[in-house]
Amino acid sequence: MEISTIIGLIFGLVTIVWGMYLKGAPLHALNAPAAYVIILLGTAASIFMAFPFSEVKKLPKLFKLIFVKQKMVSKSELITMFMEWASITRREGLLALESKVDEIEDNFLRNGMRMIIDGNDQEFVRDVLMEDIHATEDRHKAGALIFSQAGMYAPTLGVLGAVIGLIAALSDMSAMEKLAHAIGAAFIATLVGIFTGYVLWHPISNKLKRLSKREIEVRLMMVEGLLSIQSGVSTIAINQKLSVFLTPLERAKLGDKEGASSEQKD
Repeated sequence: MEISTIIGLIFGLVTIVWGMYLKGAPLHALNAPAAYVIILLGTAASIFMAFPFSEVKKLPKLFKLIFVKQKMVSKSELITMFMEWASITRREGLLALESKVDEIEDNFLRNGMRMIIDGNDQEFVRDVLMEDIHATEDRHKAGALIFSQAGMYAPTLGVLGAVIGLIAALSDMSAMEKLAHAIGAAFIATLVGIFTGYVLWHPISNKLKRLSKREIEVRLMMVEGLLSIQSGVSTIAINQKLSVFLTPLERAKLGDKEGASSEQKD
């Protein structure tokens, strides 16, 4: 479970409810089905108009990414893995890694490993893997763009909902109390539009971009690691090369871990 998404949703809802309570606004005013129909269905209609169905049908998968934490090897674990493979390669050759291929869970890394074991040229391996990364990046951008566009449409549709509500309110001015209630209800559409746009859709788009960035960084590490193994570099060289992808804190932790491992061997 991606706990930050749940925390964000809870905080967002608490902000609206608590804010309305402190301002003295009646909470039952949120019970405005027309506002939700205009904003949610209107946003959905805009998305279907703006994007091909081949991209829109991926929305359930994108929502899953927001709520379910991705299973991805950490950068530190990846460095340790490549150091082990480099050690095996220098002792026994690339073909010795063939037994490790089936143990690799990541499809991208497994395919890259198979290519270098098969003896493909380094430039060819790099080109294929980088094209794969670019294609993945483009797919991720398309998914994030859907939510970014929804974040733009929703607040504007909130204004549309308010206008429709005001038209309905002003059509009957016989009772001022009834008119005041109708005008208040009209602005619920604006509230829903702004809330969904800036508390849901834009933040979801940003989170998808961050998840994509993290995945791309890991894949770039994999490319550098695979090409380094193919070149026959030492474990120390691989460590130094891949450590540039780590933060200073992650490097310190990796160094402590390697130091402890060396002490145990001694």
